[in-house]
Amino acid sequence: MSHAATLGTTARDLLALAKPRVTLLVVITTAGGLWLAPGSLSWAALFATLAGTVLVVAAANTLNCWWERESDKHMARTRTRPLPAGRMQPGAALSLGLGLSLVSVPLLTALVNPLTGILAAIALFSYVLVYTPMKQHSPHAVIIGSIPGAMPPLMGWTAVTGSIDAAGLVLFGILFIWQIPHFIAISLYRQQEYARAGIHTVPGTYGPTIARWHMLGWSVVLVPVSLALWPLGIAGPIYLGMAALLGVGLVGLAVRGLRAERPVAWARSYFLYTLAYLTLVFAALLVDAGPIHG
Repeated sequence: MSHAATLGTTARDLLALAKPRVTLLVVITTAGGLWLAPGSLSWAALFATLAGTVLVVAAANTLNCWWERESDKHMARTRTRPLPAGRMQPGAALSLGLGLSLVSVPLLTALVNPLTGILAAIALFSYVLVYTPMKQHSPHAVIIGSIPGAMPPLMGWTAVTGSIDAAGLVLFGILFIWQIPHFIAISLYRQQEYARAGIHTVPGTYGPTIARWHMLGWSVVLVPVSLALWPLGIAGPIYLGMAALLGVGLVGLAVRGLRAERPVAWARSYFLYTLAYLTLVFAALLVDAGPIHG
């Protein structure tokens, strides 16, 4: 293999450690918080917010890949990652993850504001040092893992406002609640892989029936939380209608799952619906920003 080809492979592996799809979603939700927050931000602070968020997410994902390099060997969707596939030494990934951590949090703290830096540190700490090891011991890790996953829009909000208020917390709440049934759905149709990897999941611990009830419960809770952005003045009537319609669809699909004759196929359908739900809800929110926007 040529030197150029080797460098290209190494670059792709380094990028893979950061989980670019996840990072892209984080950037989009952070940008959503920036757009919706009342007030303004300089171009320098805007760039620092997005760049710092990308770096802290890359740090968390890289350290997660380092920590789970052995369990990743047992899952089809993770066994080709650089560490379980043997294309990269664990020490290199650990050094990269720690280096990104040491850069990202101070960058957000110094160039944006201390509150946003603190939120980034909480997200990084909870994801790497709490959620990642907890997955091997408790199915409730999914709740802890939803905290860092829901932090980006709140970080975008605090970057502009410098404070945590009801509207920012609702943005956080939508993503927090959404993640739980979303990931339970994944664990339902990939349960055998999670079991081989030693990861505790809700369906693996309590059974698929209880897992489907959990999904229904969280789906129901998500509806009023998503609608709360309208009375808070963050969203307008178009968003209200879209969120209500999509929420009813989500609950209806969850109800169907209680008696699904093909539970694996249903879980996959629910998972795909959650992706469409989040995309359309945020799209409606950005298009139909409420009166306090700006």
